[in-house]
Amino acid sequence: MSVSGSSSAQQARQVLADRLRELVKDAGLDGKDLAALCGWHPSKVSRISTAKTQPSADDIRAWCRACGAEDQADDLIASLRAVEGTWLSWRRLERAGLRRSQVERLPLYQRTRRFRSYCSWALPGLLQTYQYTEDVLRVIQQQRVPVDDVADAVAARMERQRVLHEGQRLFAFVIEEPVLRNTLSSGEAQGAQLEHLLSVSRLPNVSLGVIPVAQQRRQLPVENFWIYDNAQVNVELVSGYLTITQPSEVSTYAETFATLADMAAYGQKARRMIAAAIADLG
Repeated sequence: MSVSGSSSAQQARQVLADRLRELVKDAGLDGKDLAALCGWHPSKVSRISTAKTQPSADDIRAWCRACGAEDQADDLIASLRAVEGTWLSWRRLERAGLRRSQVERLPLYQRTRRFRSYCSWALPGLLQTYQYTEDVLRVIQQQRVPVDDVADAVAARMERQRVLHEGQRLFAFVIEEPVLRNTLSSGEAQGAQLEHLLSVSRLPNVSLGVIPVAQQRRQLPVENFWIYDNAQVNVELVSGYLTITQPSEVSTYAETFATLADMAAYGQKARRMIAAAIADLG
C-alpha cells in the first residue's frame, strides 16, 4: 500500500507498530520466533515492527494468534482502519463512486465553525454552482471513477453548501487568480459561476481573497487544502486525499494559509478581478 509522508500518517502507523511490538514482548517472543510461528521471513516482522511496512488485517490476525492475543485482533484492525483513513488514494476513496465521499464529509462541515480554504486550480466546492460542480465532477469521473453517480454527487455537494447560510460559521477562501479562468465548463456556465462568486463574496460571514498573478510572491502556489477550525486539515494531492490532525502539522498549514491570505486582494479589488474574468469570456 502506498503511504503518505505526512507526519500525521506516520505517527498513526508508529502507534500501531508499537502496539504490535508490545504483544511480542508480552508473549516472551522475539522477532525470529514470531516470524517462524507466522511462516514469514524475519524481515517482514522487522518492517512491520518499525512502521516501514503497513500490515494487512490478515497479518494482524496472524500476529495476534502467534502471540496468544487473538482477543486483541479486532481492536488492532480497527486501529489499522484509522491509519488507512489518514491517507486514502483516490482509487480507494472513489471506488464506489463520487457521492459517498461528498456525503461522508458532511458531519465535518456541520461541526466546524471556522473554515479556511486555499485553492490553486479550481473553485472550492462550497462556492460552486450546480453546473460548474457537474462539469468538474464529470471530468473527474471520466478520468478515474468507473461508477457514474455524478448526478447524486452533485446533489450531495449542493446539500453541503447549506453550511454557508446556517449557524454562526466563518469562511475564509483564498484562490489563485488563474482559477477564475481555468475553464472546466462551457463559457456560459463559467460566466454564471463567476457571477455567483461575486454574489457569495458579499456574504457577511465570507472572506474571499484572490491572489493576483502580477505580483512578487512570498509563497509559491501549493496543493489545495482546507482547515477545519484548528482541529483538522484535508489536502488534495494528485494521488490521493490526506487527513492531518497532528497539531504541529495543522499549525504549519495555518501559517501557510496566513501567508497566502496576506498576498490576496479582497473586497472591490477582488471583485474587479472577477469582473475582468467575466469580461474575458466575451
